[in-house]
Amino acid sequence: MLVALCLAIGALVAWVQPAAVQAAMEWRPSLAWREPWRAFSAALLHWSAQHLIANLAGCAVLGLVGMAGRLQRRDAIAWLLAWPLTQWGLLWEPALLRYGGLSGVLHAGVAVAALAMLRAPHAHGRERVIGLLIGLGLIAKVAAERPLADPPLRQWEGWSIAIAPLAHLTGVIAGVLTTLVCAWLARWWMRRRHDPSHATQAST
Repeated sequence: MLVALCLAIGALVAWVQPAAVQAAMEWRPSLAWREPWRAFSAALLHWSAQHLIANLAGCAVLGLVGMAGRLQRRDAIAWLLAWPLTQWGLLWEPALLRYGGLSGVLHAGVAVAALAMLRAPHAHGRERVIGLLIGLGLIAKVAAERPLADPPLRQWEGWSIAIAPLAHLTGVIAGVLTTLVCAWLARWWMRRRHDPSHATQAST
């Protein structure tokens, strides 16, 4: 919920910024390494009120899912780490000259939540089933969008802006990778804390 609030508040603050500031926030592959903050700021930038409202709703839903699924601190960290990775993944398509919006990072959050619910030690069968259904639904949605097809920006019916489906794919990949890394680090840390030889060395 805290990460979702952070993203939502950041998006609202970015919305009221002057055009010059917003131009410095948008994702541009040619500036990815020279101006690395764009990997963070681009996700907070939105091109229309409809775009902003839809992603704010996504933040609210994910925050509630995180609370209902009792996601842990490491899941929040995984989502935060996936934030810039989602935009850096867009380097796959240099023809995508501009990008802004939270949808990629929200897809990363859905991936994190689905994996967290699947592997949570406290989860009941129902929670794992929900996590599985969320994960399968996410995969089906992204696959149906054909994110690697041309052109990278597409005009979808009902939307006032062009959509970049590739950001949804990079978000999912980033969310999966950071969740797996955070889970491995958490297990490594627990083994280290409970390792008798390490405890003996520490006391010595």
